[in-house]
Amino acid sequence: MQQLDWIVLSATLLFIVFYGVWKTKGSKNVEDYILGNNETPWYVVGLSVMATQASAITFLSTPGQAYHDGMGFVQFYFGLPLAMVVICVTFIPIYHRLKVFTAYEYLEQRFDLKTRSLAAILFLIQRGLGTGLTIYAPAIILSALLGWNLTLMNIIIGVLVIIYTFAGGTKAVNVTQKQQMFVIMSGMFITFFLILHLLPNDMTFSNALHIAGANHKMDIVDFSIDPETRYTFWSGITGGFFLALSYFGTDQSQVGRYLSGKSIRESQMGLIMNGFLKVPMQFFILLIGVMVFVFFQFNPVPLNFNPNNKVIIEHSKYKDEYHTLEQKLSKLSEEKKEINLIYIDHLNQNYDNPILRKELVAISNKENDLRDQAREVITKADGKAETNDKDYVFIHFILNYLPKGLIGLLLAVILSAAMSSTASGINALASTTAIDIYKRNVSGVKSEKHFVNATKFFTLLWGIIAILFACVGTLFENLIQLVNIVGSIFYGTVLGIFLVGFYIKFVQAKAIFWGAVISQLLIFYIYYLDIVSFLWLNFIGAMLTLMLSIILQYTLPKKREITS
Repeated sequence: MQQLDWIVLSATLLFIVFYGVWKTKGSKNVEDYILGNNETPWYVVGLSVMATQASAITFLSTPGQAYHDGMGFVQFYFGLPLAMVVICVTFIPIYHRLKVFTAYEYLEQRFDLKTRSLAAILFLIQRGLGTGLTIYAPAIILSALLGWNLTLMNIIIGVLVIIYTFAGGTKAVNVTQKQQMFVIMSGMFITFFLILHLLPNDMTFSNALHIAGANHKMDIVDFSIDPETRYTFWSGITGGFFLALSYFGTDQSQVGRYLSGKSIRESQMGLIMNGFLKVPMQFFILLIGVMVFVFFQFNPVPLNFNPNNKVIIEHSKYKDEYHTLEQKLSKLSEEKKEINLIYIDHLNQNYDNPILRKELVAISNKENDLRDQAREVITKADGKAETNDKDYVFIHFILNYLPKGLIGLLLAVILSAAMSSTASGINALASTTAIDIYKRNVSGVKSEKHFVNATKFFTLLWGIIAILFACVGTLFENLIQLVNIVGSIFYGTVLGIFLVGFYIKFVQAKAIFWGAVISQLLIFYIYYLDIVSFLWLNFIGAMLTLMLSIILQYTLPKKREITS
């Protein structure tokens, strides 16, 4: 990195931190610290909701996902707008009417303290792990590519977030996420147009889409009912709907964003804004990945984008075997570039040559075969090496092909995204711990200032825990999958509790509590048996909780009414 990149990166991040502290200092009561005094306008609610979900891994992994597999991943989000409508109609009016600080307060009013505490604890477990990941994931990738110390990066990201989240609470998270979303989307738009500028001079955007389409990267919607196909229209509408419903409707890191809205209408408009913009935003980020793919049809490409694997190979006895594959890829890349240039020339003459399209597919298949062979060699050199390099594609392009200054801006995008999702996570963990656990169990009458200080203490505590988890992340293999599994295991049960509370009025406290406990134990057992993909555990958990609570409501002994 050049000095200009360091200046851009440092200035952007420090501005966000100091702006957050300056705009939100001096919260005097719990309502101000946790709910931002209900002063957040709808567009800030919408941006904050989007920024919370858009973690750094979104901007690192999603373009790489499109580079390898095309645009089909966007189908995963098709259920999200439907979930926003359900939450706006059902969840938001109830939360606002009851004037809750956290989603789990509602459960005590609807059921009892045990049910509230159960849901809060399940949330704290999975979100505690997830918040550590939002720090660790970008740190591990950036440290590998830039040679930065991993532990130091984890601490820097965590401390920057703690400073303004501790100082201003929810209001600080909201106002900084507005700036972070501006940085993020500005950086992505600049990158998109720069990629188009770096393509061959006689190449139009339409040509680029044709090349992507010839390589099956523009297959957006798949109506297949094959259960082995991960991303289809149907899995997006169903699985994506339930995942979005549980995440946006019951996860305090999201609920806290729209509880701070000025009114029910402002909160609803913020979520509807998210529903309208989320799918186009993901489409655009995936399209950037597809354009990176097109760019590498004309430029040298590594056999594996993860630089750690190159180091492993260079210190192994398989070095020569790997170099042979690199030479084959280099030769294939020249052939690929030549055919693509001819294909563009034909396109400019309004002729989409079917023979050349077949040749492009054949070359792409050969390249994929070389990459598969490279992964096998890497695995032979080190059985624990991560051969999946999707997370490294976009950052490789940024570091090697963007001009000075823009590299710093794009790194600021990635770190801003990490900070925004981490801040929401820490703020939600602190709010839930203070309101749902501490406040409900502390004895004696306490002042507003006491609970503000308690929430600040838990903000600091959870921030430190997140940093520590990120620092020991290297002790786990496939950490990202681990946290996704943890979320899928716990989300379904919590969603089921809320759905029963909202829609099945005759089910009472005892039935839902034991239904949720049994459901959670069954989910643990189903996961242990490994009979379904963990992506289905969320749906299964919600349905089990609903059905078991209804059954138990009719079968558990009722309390006898005492009559005089």
